[in-house]
Amino acid sequence: MQQDSQTSPQDTLAGARDTAGLTALISRAARAGKGLPPVERWNPPFCGDLDMEIRADGTWFYLGTPIGRMPLVQLFSTVLRKDEDGRTYLVTPVERVGIRVVDAPFVAVEVDVSGQGEAQVLTFRTNVGDVVEAGPDHPLRFVDEDGTGGLKPYLHVRGRLEALVARPVMYELAEIGEEVEIDGQAMFAVRSKGVAFPVMPVDQLERFSGE
Repeated sequence: MQQDSQTSPQDTLAGARDTAGLTALISRAARAGKGLPPVERWNPPFCGDLDMEIRADGTWFYLGTPIGRMPLVQLFSTVLRKDEDGRTYLVTPVERVGIRVVDAPFVAVEVDVSGQGEAQVLTFRTNVGDVVEAGPDHPLRFVDEDGTGGLKPYLHVRGRLEALVARPVMYELAEIGEEVEIDGQAMFAVRSKGVAFPVMPVDQLERFSGE
């Protein structure tokens, strides 16, 4: 990113020296209190990588140190965007910087189940405060976990960003799962907003449970 004579390195995301500098820059872009910023519509230049990482448990690190203040993490999360190249960025109207994400940028830490059958709705809360109803616009997907034989569930949050469903929440989903037929195959699935999200074939589930 080119800088004019009025801009110092500290006035860019990549040049910020600490979380206070990042917070000031992102606050101006996010317009706190006015909803999520329209990061999908912004097309700023790539300005390098930032020493920021989101670990698999949802903990954010900056310059090798955990970001302990949740309001800062929540603010930073509002300008996250995952692009077609598979990388995740912090985005403002004037710059885009890359960060590292070990698994998913968010973690779904709570689920509320309301209704039954076709009317059932699963409402998830993420570690950064997003509230998302699983359904046609926010699907659930279940991925085989390498090396363990288990499953990793993911919930679409926004854009290309997903939340890894925490293991205790996964156990809650297992309790409300049911057998449904999908494309002619008996599947163990969970329902939300009229959609049945397949978890695994029923015969595979029976092998796991030792039946």
